[in-house]
Amino acid sequence: MGRFEGKVAVVTGAGAGIGKACALAIAREGGKVVVADIDGSAATACTAQIAAEAGHALALAINIAEAQAVAALFDAAERHFSAVDLLVNNAGAMHLTPRDRAILDLDLAVWDETMATNLRGTLLCCRRAIPGMIARGGGAIVNMSSCQGLSGDTTLTSYAASKAAMNMLSASLATQYGHAKIRCNAVAPGLIMTERLLAKLDECMQRHLRRHQLLPRVGRPEDVAALVAFLLSDDAAFITGQVVCIDGGMLAHVPTYADGGNSRAAPPSGETAEAAASPRW
Repeated sequence: MGRFEGKVAVVTGAGAGIGKACALAIAREGGKVVVADIDGSAATACTAQIAAEAGHALALAINIAEAQAVAALFDAAERHFSAVDLLVNNAGAMHLTPRDRAILDLDLAVWDETMATNLRGTLLCCRRAIPGMIARGGGAIVNMSSCQGLSGDTTLTSYAASKAAMNMLSASLATQYGHAKIRCNAVAPGLIMTERLLAKLDECMQRHLRRHQLLPRVGRPEDVAALVAFLLSDDAAFITGQVVCIDGGMLAHVPTYADGGNSRAAPPSGETAEAAASPRW
C-alpha cells in the first residue's frame, strides 16, 4: 500500500520538470492524479507514462490564470475520479529575459502575467479545492514557491515578488483552514536543473549559481518531488504553514563562502582560517 492509496491529487504544471516528477511520485504511491498543464500534449505524455506504470491519471490542458478553466479542471477531476484530496500548485510563469528586470526597467506586462499565473492561479486552485477538502474531512496542499521569494536579487523582480506573496498565501491558508484539517505548506527550490531551466541558463550562470551551493551537485526534479510527497502524506500530518527550502544549502551560508568555496577548508601554509575566509576585493 502506498501513501496515497484512495487519494485524488491535482498537480498543475505537471507536463514537465518538477510538476511531472510530483505527478509520477504520487501515482507511484497509489494516488490518482489529474495532470494539468497549459501544454496539453505534455500533459498527455505524462499521463501515458503514469498509465504505463499501472497508475491512474487524467490529462487536462488548462491556463490556471482563468477562473472558468480552473472550475472546469476541478469539475473534471470530480467526474473522472472523485473529490480532490491533494493539490500541488506547481504551474508558474518565469521570464528569464530582459523583460523581468530591476524595478525601473521592468516590463509591466510581465509583472501582470507573472502575478496572474503564479499568484492568482494558485489562489483560484486553492479556492476551488478547499470546499471539497472540507467536505471530505481534510486535505493537503503544497504551493511551489522559490528561493527567489526569500532573498533579493538584481533581476526577476516579478517572479520573486509573486513567490514571496505565495509564501504568505500558504501561511494564510494554513491558518484559516487548519481547523478543517487542511494543511498547506510551500516548497522553495533552489537550483533544480529541469530541461526548461537548462535551456535558459548558460554555463557561466550555472557555474555562478553552483558556487553558492553547499552540496556538490545541482538539484533534480525528483528531489523536490520526494519532499512534496512527504508534505502531502500522513508522514507530515503535524506540519503546516511552513516554507521548506530545498536548495542544496544555497541560502544557508555567509556571503564570503562563494569567494572561496570548499577550498577554504584547507588554507594555504602560513594563512589562518580567518584570513582564508576573508573576501579578496
